[in-house]
Amino acid sequence: MESILITPSAIKSELFRIAEQGNKPFSESLNPGVPNVLGIRIPHLRELAKKIAKGDWQAYLATADTYYMEERMLQGLVLGCIRPDEDVEVYLERVTRFVRIINSWSVCDTFKFGGGKRFVEAHRERLWEYLKGWMQAKGEYEIRFGVVMTMQLFIDEEHITELLRLYDGIRHEGYYVRMGVAWALSVCFVKFPDLTMRYLKEENSLDDFTYNKTLQKIVESYRVNAEVKQAIKGMRRK
Repeated sequence: MESILITPSAIKSELFRIAEQGNKPFSESLNPGVPNVLGIRIPHLRELAKKIAKGDWQAYLATADTYYMEERMLQGLVLGCIRPDEDVEVYLERVTRFVRIINSWSVCDTFKFGGGKRFVEAHRERLWEYLKGWMQAKGEYEIRFGVVMTMQLFIDEEHITELLRLYDGIRHEGYYVRMGVAWALSVCFVKFPDLTMRYLKEENSLDDFTYNKTLQKIVESYRVNAEVKQAIKGMRRK
């Protein structure tokens, strides 16, 4: 993989170059209201992140700009490409700085922890507590980050009961929070249908929008059979 000069101006020039192969109107339509979208395709950003991670990525993270949406996204992608610091708290502080610059659902949802499954398993309890903290934050994308990451990593036998309680307890008017919760609950239903069905029928305190969006996402899932989908449709709130 060819190296790249890691300076603010060099990175910005590279972003402008690969933006020429992108689709700015399409990206803007996916991220309504988000300013300064270049329209770079995600695979091209991932390739750039890998190049940066092979070089002086610390210098990059220390000087990276946030003017363009893709500059924010790139920082998250780089964090997913590097080997996490030996001290997990140092790495999580880097992640925290990234979470605080998230300004769109796409910047949020493209993030993955560096180190893959090995890192997650080695620090499972710490990551669980870390992500729970974000679900109790105030910012729309901070909360969504906690929701989406717990959905990806912790919908399992050990955490499902507490996750349902945590998702149910989120109170935020942000569209991308409520859509994130609905998405996560639909995945809970796919993995734990009986428990989640009981929650949806008897135990939830979701607002009508989030509740109905959850049902919609369950119905849209290819992993739910037609009979169950029909029952779910009948649970919709008017």
